Amino acid sequence: MNATAKEVMQFIKENDVKFIRLAFCDLFGMQKNISIMPDELEAVFNDGISFDASAIKGFSDVTMSDLLLFPDPSTLSVLPWRPQQGRVARFYCEIRHPNGEIFECDSRAILKRVLAKCEKMGYVCNVGAECEFYLFKTDAAGNPLLEPHDNGGYLDISPLDRGENVRREICLTLADMGLHPECSHHEQGPGQNEVDFKFSNAMSGADNIMTFKTVVKALSLRNGLFASFMPKPLLNKAGNGMHINLSLTENGYNIFKNGNVAQNKVVEGFIAGILEKIREITLFLNPITNSYERLGAFEAPRFVSWSYNNRSQLVRIPAASGDKIRMELRSPDTACNPYIALALIIEAGLNGIKKGLALPKAIDKNLYDSDIVKALTLQKLPESLKEAINITKTSVFVKEIIGEGVLEKYIREKEAEAEEFEKAESKEEFYIDKYFLRI
Repeated sequence: MNATAKEVMQFIKENDVKFIRLAFCDLFGMQKNISIMPDELEAVFNDGISFDASAIKGFSDVTMSDLLLFPDPSTLSVLPWRPQQGRVARFYCEIRHPNGEIFECDSRAILKRVLAKCEKMGYVCNVGAECEFYLFKTDAAGNPLLEPHDNGGYLDISPLDRGENVRREICLTLADMGLHPECSHHEQGPGQNEVDFKFSNAMSGADNIMTFKTVVKALSLRNGLFASFMPKPLLNKAGNGMHINLSLTENGYNIFKNGNVAQNKVVEGFIAGILEKIREITLFLNPITNSYERLGAFEAPRFVSWSYNNRSQLVRIPAASGDKIRMELRSPDTACNPYIALALIIEAGLNGIKKGLALPKAIDKNLYDSDIVKALTLQKLPESLKEAINITKTSVFVKEIIGEGVLEKYIREKEAEAEEFEKAESKEEFYIDKYFLRI
């Protein structure tokens, strides 16, 4: 057991922690956990704790079902909404085979490999996510209704915005856990909300997204509400996106800082690399059938393009100053596995740097105007899960980053999902039955 683990053990003793959750996510971004008592933690640090991988979607079959969780001591967090006497703590974990090898479907490990390449090239990638979600009412038994919590719109205040107390509680809870929400507000849709994170390193950024979803779900439930991160829970209203802000630092300096991408070949190559590979990786950024209801409407992108400030673009360079200057990727949604999504996005950017890719011309036009679009020749993002699958199946790039075995498992599950969707009599009923309670 290393020094950090020993410090964590001491913290747990001194802070009345009586229950410990060991968390990880499956291949598709659904969080799972095993709970242990504090007396077991030292043994788990040393030897891990086993679980049945055949019961986790996309992991293993019954013939190779034993896997082990090893807590990452740097991810210790006390859960503020749980009891303050006999407190509950949580770790994110590595997943290993019994022989000690990292499990190939451990998505944190996939991101870790990419970040090691990034560091070897001399860069640190910083990430800040903008996560949107809907709040819905519940019935007398606590079951969610497809009825928004309010009828507010963008940046509205009380009484139109009825979510301000819940958002405040969410932000204060996140701050207690060491996360840094920058701002929060009501979004465009009725009952729709957004919380934006201050940038951090990419691994913390992915962990923060997982933590954020847990906090939002837990505190909404405590307030008699149901939170949904489904990309398009209301088909005629704004969708839930997860805009990802990225920047690169070199020797502690933000190389996006001058704000003009054409003046820095590294920045230009990074953005160009993401644009080049975006169609190949969309399956992992927009991973469910419902994701494709969102794209192309209510400021969600449809085309592979970029510009400054312009919210109709896939990539925009927001108006900002100093260390806040970055690129914003606007297509992802919160149904994704954030570890794999960030691994593919960052690797695509690094690939663009290595190849010295040049950016296409910025499109300083409104791409929601059909007359303007007709005059342009632009690649489209995939328009369905099935199309995204077919593009990714032939991607050598994706296979190299996440591994052939992982890709085969992911594709197999997603093909079954797309086929099930095609057979559904009602897409609205399919979305609600398949995703509403789980995402």
